[in-house]
Amino acid sequence: MRSTRTSAAPRRGRRSVLAATGLVAALALTATACDGSADSASDKPDVTTSQAADGGGKVQIPAELAGKLKEHGIDADRWKDGGWKDWDKDKWLSDAKDFVNPVIEGLWKPDRMQSAKEADKTVTTKDASAGQGVSDPDPAPVRAQAEKTPYHRNAAPVGKVFFDSPDGPAVCSGTVVKDVNHPGKSNLVWTAGHCVHAGGSGGWYRNITFVPAYNDYGKSEAELTNANPTEIAPYGNWWADWASTSNQWIQGGSETGGEGAAYDYAVLHVKPERGSKSLEETVGAALDVDFSAPSAAEARKMGAWGYPAAPPYNGLKMFKCVDIPGRFSLSPTLPTMHRIGCTMTGGSSGGGWFRVRNGKSVLVSNTSIGPADNSWLAGPQLGRDAETLYQNMSETYGGR
Repeated sequence: MRSTRTSAAPRRGRRSVLAATGLVAALALTATACDGSADSASDKPDVTTSQAADGGGKVQIPAELAGKLKEHGIDADRWKDGGWKDWDKDKWLSDAKDFVNPVIEGLWKPDRMQSAKEADKTVTTKDASAGQGVSDPDPAPVRAQAEKTPYHRNAAPVGKVFFDSPDGPAVCSGTVVKDVNHPGKSNLVWTAGHCVHAGGSGGWYRNITFVPAYNDYGKSEAELTNANPTEIAPYGNWWADWASTSNQWIQGGSETGGEGAAYDYAVLHVKPERGSKSLEETVGAALDVDFSAPSAAEARKMGAWGYPAAPPYNGLKMFKCVDIPGRFSLSPTLPTMHRIGCTMTGGSSGGGWFRVRNGKSVLVSNTSIGPADNSWLAGPQLGRDAETLYQNMSETYGGR
């Protein structure tokens, strides 16, 4: 999550109608709410031979990806042996067509995951105040609540997105979403654009991996000392073999949010580091995406789920906030964003926002930015541009 410093503004009052018991029922993310069954999903990932290795266990980069690296003067063998750590500005793949993310089996071990830092950046006061007059008053903070464990039974589609940046291992959150063209067999994950691409001044991050139901039983750091991989990643690691984010984020996203912030969303197509089943079949749940860009009044309630990693959180446990949304604007020329009160911090970036539509929980946004005092979150509206991005991913890569 990017943090933003804003000038003081009157806060919306807390609403007593948001009783905790009603919210959990209304925005439950169990497999039942997702038209699936967590009980029918395996509690352990398929452990058949990884598709990313040959008979001798040596990592193999597909010819298509190796060729794409070669086009940019990058040696494929050196890449998989650690060459990806070279962040030469002239070789940092940036364009939408340049995404390359070959599987490096065993790279994301439990200790490396725990060392990943939250994707946290600052939006300037000037950027945050540009939309005053369009934005609703700041919402009252809503204290994030810990999700019930095990996560695969209570928030089955939610997980963590890991990636490597020039500053080292980093982490966001993500959600398994349905693939309309491949029902029941989705390999799609929704997250934030800034969790996969640096924006106008950079390019695609590397070694992007999704871990559903990370730390499924919410164990403490002490309890996870010398943890085995299945305790941390009960359904295994899922590498993005393709990623799409908005052109507006690629061109206008920046360390201060920039004009791309209102389009800060991304879709990953993933494949298992080991195994052959689809992500949806393995986890047992996925959510529909709501591209209607509902108004605050129409949405009525929204809930954000994620793994906050900046203090006072440590990224090991899943949290959630539910509130009545308001409008937030970075500029009168940009689409307004959704905003809710929430105390989650960096690391929750990319985590799904959900609302109830026709009796079902659907994904309606994702965490993008928030203030320095961690009192609220804002996420992009998902309208026609987001739907086009999603449909293209589904039609072009969904069946792979």
